[in-house]
Amino acid sequence: TGSSDPYCIVKIDNEAIIRTATIWKTLSPFWGEEYTVHLPPYFRTVSFYVLDEDSLSRDDVIGKVSISKEVLTAKPQGVDGWMNLTEIDPDEEVQGEIHLQISVLGDGDIPRKLCCQVLEARDLAKKDRNGASDPFVRVRYNGKTYESAVVKKSCYPRWNESFEFELDETLADTGLLSVEVWDWDLVSRNDFLGKVLFNINKLQSAQQEEGWFRLGPDKSKHSEYEGTLGSLRLQLRLRDEVVLPSSHYKPLTELLSQSVGSQLNGNWPDFIMLIDETTTAESRQEVANNLVKLFLGQGLVKEFLDVLFKLELEKTTEPNTLFRSNSLASKSMESFLKVAGMQYLHRLLGPIINRIFEEKKYVELDPSKVELKEAGCAGLHRQQTESDIIQQSSNLLQSYLSELLTSILQSASYCPLLICQVFNQLYLRVQERFPDPEYRKVKFIAVTSFLCLRFISPAIMSPKLFHLREKHADARTSRTLLLLAKAVQTIGNMDTLACCSKEPWMACLQPAIQQGITQLKDFITKLVNCHESEDLELQKRMSLQCGTMEKEGFLFLHRTKDKCMPMTSPFKKYYVTLSKDTLSYSRTQHSKKNSFISLPKIRAVEKVEEKCFGSANVMQIISSEDSGQQETLYLDCKSVNELNHWLSALRKACSHNTNTMSCYHPGIYKADRWSCCHQKEKSDPGCDKTRHGVTLQEWYDPLDPDLEAQLIYQHLHSVQHAIRDKYYKLKEQQGVQEADSVREQKKVDGLSNLFSILQDLHDAHAAVEEEERSKNKNDLDFISPTGRMERDIRHPHI
Repeated sequence: TGSSDPYCIVKIDNEAIIRTATIWKTLSPFWGEEYTVHLPPYFRTVSFYVLDEDSLSRDDVIGKVSISKEVLTAKPQGVDGWMNLTEIDPDEEVQGEIHLQISVLGDGDIPRKLCCQVLEARDLAKKDRNGASDPFVRVRYNGKTYESAVVKKSCYPRWNESFEFELDETLADTGLLSVEVWDWDLVSRNDFLGKVLFNINKLQSAQQEEGWFRLGPDKSKHSEYEGTLGSLRLQLRLRDEVVLPSSHYKPLTELLSQSVGSQLNGNWPDFIMLIDETTTAESRQEVANNLVKLFLGQGLVKEFLDVLFKLELEKTTEPNTLFRSNSLASKSMESFLKVAGMQYLHRLLGPIINRIFEEKKYVELDPSKVELKEAGCAGLHRQQTESDIIQQSSNLLQSYLSELLTSILQSASYCPLLICQVFNQLYLRVQERFPDPEYRKVKFIAVTSFLCLRFISPAIMSPKLFHLREKHADARTSRTLLLLAKAVQTIGNMDTLACCSKEPWMACLQPAIQQGITQLKDFITKLVNCHESEDLELQKRMSLQCGTMEKEGFLFLHRTKDKCMPMTSPFKKYYVTLSKDTLSYSRTQHSKKNSFISLPKIRAVEKVEEKCFGSANVMQIISSEDSGQQETLYLDCKSVNELNHWLSALRKACSHNTNTMSCYHPGIYKADRWSCCHQKEKSDPGCDKTRHGVTLQEWYDPLDPDLEAQLIYQHLHSVQHAIRDKYYKLKEQQGVQEADSVREQKKVDGLSNLFSILQDLHDAHAAVEEEERSKNKNDLDFISPTGRMERDIRHPHI
């Protein structure tokens, strides 16, 4: 058809973690999807594969973009731009590690020999149709080549073979030992699986080297198709933070808490004002997000936002511009609503958004954009006219708007109490600042500028970004959502005339909008007068759950203890619920949960090889019972995104478990052996390392106060020069203004205390870095057998 149906797969090293939506019938797709991924410190690359979805045949690979950790580290501000897709060369698509022991034997007059012991490999690339490979090893040195035996149908082979070479002393500077892994094929040529090169000169000084080595590509080849397959627009940013123990952040957290609590004593909160003044436009959203989460954890977010309201109102002279700029107050309130109000938003907008997606009606009010062919026929033989379409669209939009406004009015009873209290203090602060009768609408507009313009309307326009839908809307549905969002914005602005003057074709909605303004005022009056005594139990249920993680949904399950895997599909459909302490499941959503797994008993949460069940989206939960017996629960997910969402949720819920496994079997035990490595002992410890580090950030994740404090420290450290300038100005003013010397002295003392705290944190980080350097000074370039750090204190995320 001269077109494609493109989607993207995002991989960290070789693990697929994200699949974007498919954009149908286009060569210029727009995804607009954003993810935050928490990574292990030892990751190497982030790769983006663009594929063309085919319903009847295998999906075609269009090209890829790979970005190394070094490139991301070198650009702390992030990578942003168009990047050319490159052709996928099979010899470069390698993955996995090989376990080797290389030593130099012999001494004195005895001729020295080079011994290479090939032990095993793990996580090799799957090159055959059966979802596995038939790997063998080819070892080369000084013109001689040896090959190992072929291990059939395994990506986790074990060889335990040794190869010896006469050591050629004349090649001391240039001698290389090459260890290559290949997939054996009977008919076609063998497939390359990766290789490792060793400098023999360096090896002789160490005498022996053993460990897991990452397989690399054959870099002798270069693609000839670079730049001809299209390009991909990406925005990436890597943050690699060392998070110290909580005690290090206590002084900073206390100082921040005092700065918002000091208003109770009548002192102006200079510290928050200082952060406001020194925050740049580029970093304001991130700083606001970190501050909101930190104060939520401290139970002081209401006080923090009130300080910002006062600062903003102090600077505002024209009511029409109140909270319309991207100030720290606006960004902080926006972040607060997204963190504290997401459950409320889902309950409010879920039904109307689902209705619009399901109906897929053609809606258009702008005469210049009406397409008669899109609308279809009015009857058997009569084509619809432009006026017919506009009238039908107006009726439909009024129906959607009426349903939405009814939901908004009813939501006053279940809006989280904390949000009601914040809007109450905003309402009162604006009323105090602009008490004149001519400004009587300003207090309502202040609330709607956040609730409608920065929260409800953006969620209507982009439901996927607010987790209301799994996929982006198509063009027709997007237009309906946009028109509905425009109507909500007009109601939020409380000015029908301005809208109709800019877009006259919106005039048909003016009666509905005028009625909506009246209804919204009634809603705001109820919202800001909501007291704790009103429906307290419901308010508690809808309040922010800072320390609770919940996930639920239908999945296909199979549970096994010592039972053999049946030949037919073993999975049955259950409704699975992940709560704070347990993973439970039942046959229906509302039936009694009669099967539980205690989260502290979970030892590993890992993916399963595709060849085991014929699905690439199966995961396993390995847990131990009180008797010490090990049990495995298999979950079959419908997509790679659902798989990784469940993996992430479970790994985060079990992050503090102590009895975790360092290795596991990615296959299943069937026909008296493991399908992955062919070992016959069921108690064999495992052939692959467990992965605890890669997780997706979700909106319902528990707060991490230490991480937020670390990010705030990083910001304050970056603007330290601006803070020092402020400090010196205050010192000068202190000498001039004797009348207010006590107040000025408090400011100077506060800044001096801040510098002391920042210096202590800087020294603590320097000590950790020095400890890491000394620990890694003599480390060789290979991965440890377990693949895990003994003390993982870093929180890198993209």
